[in-house]
Amino acid sequence: MRLILSTLAVAASALAAQPAAAQEGEPSTGGLPQVEVKRDYTPLTAERLNEMVPKHPGYLGALAPENLNKPRPPAPIDLTGTWFIDLKEGFAHYLFGPPYPYFYEGGREALIEAPKYAARNETYRDAIGQCFPPGMPMIMTRVWPHAFIQLPTAIYMISGFNNSVRTIYLDGREFSDPDLVVPSYNGESIGHFEGKTLVVKTKYFETDNHWIDHGIPISDEFEMTERIDLLDGGKVMQIEYIMTDPQNWRGEWRSTKRFNRQDYTDINESHCILAYNENLPGTDLGKEAAEERGESKVEGVADDE
Repeated sequence: MRLILSTLAVAASALAAQPAAAQEGEPSTGGLPQVEVKRDYTPLTAERLNEMVPKHPGYLGALAPENLNKPRPPAPIDLTGTWFIDLKEGFAHYLFGPPYPYFYEGGREALIEAPKYAARNETYRDAIGQCFPPGMPMIMTRVWPHAFIQLPTAIYMISGFNNSVRTIYLDGREFSDPDLVVPSYNGESIGHFEGKTLVVKTKYFETDNHWIDHGIPISDEFEMTERIDLLDGGKVMQIEYIMTDPQNWRGEWRSTKRFNRQDYTDINESHCILAYNENLPGTDLGKEAAEERGESKVEGVADDE
């Protein structure tokens, strides 16, 4: 009897190990067996979990409820909305110059070389086409909408161009320790209100392949101040940019831009995928692909037409 029961148990176990028969309409399994996955988990201590979270000791995060709920005067303006750069004066108006400041070697080289490349229908310092972030201030010149979400402690800006995220802190914090901060393409931004004008100072920029206009470089001394106002009953956002970089130009580089509120659009998911840039003739990869197809470098028109 025991032998019979043992044999039945083995048979039942073998049947249980077999994958269930596919039901009609299900995708094929390709004849592959169902793999039983087992993992060993090692619990982490509370101390280790605490160490893993990046923190800035001494002040609360912008989204901490205790910070959001602190008593503070209401903001005099609210930038929440979706904004699109005003190009009514022409497409090239998105650039930050001219007028330009008194450039040193790097800026002068860019202004000389960029037109030469353009005359050959070639791109100059195509960092964006190589999926480097545009960074501030160039991200604001992309012809895509920008979403601003204003909270009592911070303004979150999301660009439709490549989902670039920028945070402007409004909770009264100081800039990070320069010996500890990690530079970024949008920099670290801290704002305060002067009347109804939001004044934002930004520094700690990543400089690798980070250009302004047509390849004008910045250094680790680059800093930017923005004076932001709402005009026309909140339908227009005006930003005055005041940029300094003692390694690359003399004094202040100023430029003022306007952005129109756009209530019938949203920000979608967007990523820069290098291989896909072969389809964009305005990039280095796209130019090469167009040439191989016998097309012009930018316009996509056959060279012999």
